[in-house]
Amino acid sequence: MSDSAQHPRADHRLNVLRPPAEQRFAEELTRLAAEDRWARPAGWRLSPRMVEAFIMGDPRLGIRPKYVGDRALIQVAIATLASDRALMLIGEPGTGKSYLSEHLAAAICGTSQLTIQGTAGVTEDQIKYSWNYALLLAEGPSDRALVPSPLLIAMRTGRIARFEELTRCPSEVQDALISVLSEKAMAIPELERIELAQRGFNLIATANTRDRGVHEMSAALRRRFNFVELPVISDLQQEIEIVERRTRELMSDFDIQVDIPRETVEALVTIFQELRQGQTIDGSQKVKRPSTVMSTAEAISTLFTGCLLASYFGSGRVGGQELLRTLIGAVSQEDPSDLEALMDYIETVIKRRKGKVWNDLYRLKSQLKR
Repeated sequence: MSDSAQHPRADHRLNVLRPPAEQRFAEELTRLAAEDRWARPAGWRLSPRMVEAFIMGDPRLGIRPKYVGDRALIQVAIATLASDRALMLIGEPGTGKSYLSEHLAAAICGTSQLTIQGTAGVTEDQIKYSWNYALLLAEGPSDRALVPSPLLIAMRTGRIARFEELTRCPSEVQDALISVLSEKAMAIPELERIELAQRGFNLIATANTRDRGVHEMSAALRRRFNFVELPVISDLQQEIEIVERRTRELMSDFDIQVDIPRETVEALVTIFQELRQGQTIDGSQKVKRPSTVMSTAEAISTLFTGCLLASYFGSGRVGGQELLRTLIGAVSQEDPSDLEALMDYIETVIKRRKGKVWNDLYRLKSQLKR
């Protein structure tokens, strides 16, 4: 799962809500490049070892981790991008696939912005190229009339392209990637030309395991990828650290200053893990699982919303009141009837727990509507 360190407010220099990774962490990337003494694959800005340091963190160089998890998985992902095979990051929603994809691209080629967002409406033109139809009618097919896709730009410049949620695209559209990934070339018959990818080009795609069966990848396309599955975090303390760090980063971005007691974070993450797994942490009791994905990313969003409530409408301290109000939205976002699962959990698990946050959650249970 992804994790990002606290940092000085990047938007002092950039009046945007969320600068891309290459801008947000520009100082770290510059520091890593200055210290880099290892061999770099053609077209890469950093060596694989320094890309790993950027993603996993390096205390010696003052680099904070962007991803907390299995280092071996990250090494496989980086090695894949240095090969002739594309990288597929798969996993449950909220396991940090897009976040990792963004930071890998930023470290390797200096930009994470060459991105295609997969949807059911994506066409082959959006993957390869399209045309400025005013120029096309006036001049016929020409370089001026051609509108390159992010994938074609990445090929021309030797950079990393990103394809988010690939399996949400129709299978016949996905297969437009086969020739690009196998031949590292893209034919443009209207210009009687074949574009050849420059060294450094590769593709990172992401897919949710929950989308299996929606638009399955063909066997031919699957062979062009190395698959790396990002697991759901099972370690309670590790997930607590991720949720707290990422929430504090968001607080910095939005200039929010509130008190987040450690017990509040622990309670929230415990609730998410137990509802996700369908049993209490100690395994002593089964609980009803909601249909909503109780992911780490959703836990971060839930806690940050609680911070906003505490800042704008509360006492400046995130407690049981803010936690329950945000939990209601998180649990019921896919099916309002999932509030039954939360109510049952409060009655069978939270009721017996000691501590101010647990007591407040049980006391405020009347806010739930059966």
